Amino acid sequence: MAKIKKPKHIAVAGNIGAGKTTLTELLSKQYKWIPQFEDVDHNPYLFDFYEDMPRWSFNLQIYFLNSRLTQLLEIHRGTETVIQDRTIYEDANIFAPNLHEMGLMSKRDFDNYYEFFNTLKQMVKPPDLMIYLKASVPTLVGQIQKRGREYEENIRLDYLKRLNEYYNKWVDTYKEGSLLIINVDENKFAENEEHLGEIIQKIDSQLYGLF
Repeated sequence: MAKIKKPKHIAVAGNIGAGKTTLTELLSKQYKWIPQFEDVDHNPYLFDFYEDMPRWSFNLQIYFLNSRLTQLLEIHRGTETVIQDRTIYEDANIFAPNLHEMGLMSKRDFDNYYEFFNTLKQMVKPPDLMIYLKASVPTLVGQIQKRGREYEENIRLDYLKRLNEYYNKWVDTYKEGSLLIINVDENKFAENEEHLGEIIQKIDSQLYGLF
């Protein structure tokens, strides 16, 4: 099969602790793609949000939506291939509905947010390839504990479990473009080069038709 023209946008999706940042780093090195990370250190709402979720949920989600949209516009304006750690779809289809369902975001705020997302979605192109890191809750918990971020210490198991349910529901219905699912309960790409090699092989075949 002929190699497709150069992809512009690869996205890595997955729950908190699935390994998105690690995989983004590894693939950006492998393919010389430009990595785009979620800037958790400079997020002005994150700490407040974990202290008082109902008060700050809408503000936080709008902040994420804006920063993700800015990233997408940069990707489309640029000439290099970019690999993005987390996507605009996850904010809208996983995190916001979960906050609403948990009573941490009002219906009015959620409806307003979701309509805004749908408007923005029509203005941007989906990624050339979406990579979804699928993980069970025990795997997520293990990886979150390993990295020891202070503001993540209070994340409850039921919160992770519900996010996982939303993720799986979203991935089952994802029709925006090419999708590659990696099971990180089995594929330990962070510490196993062969496992990383398997992912690279799958990406090659998805993007360039090399089998």
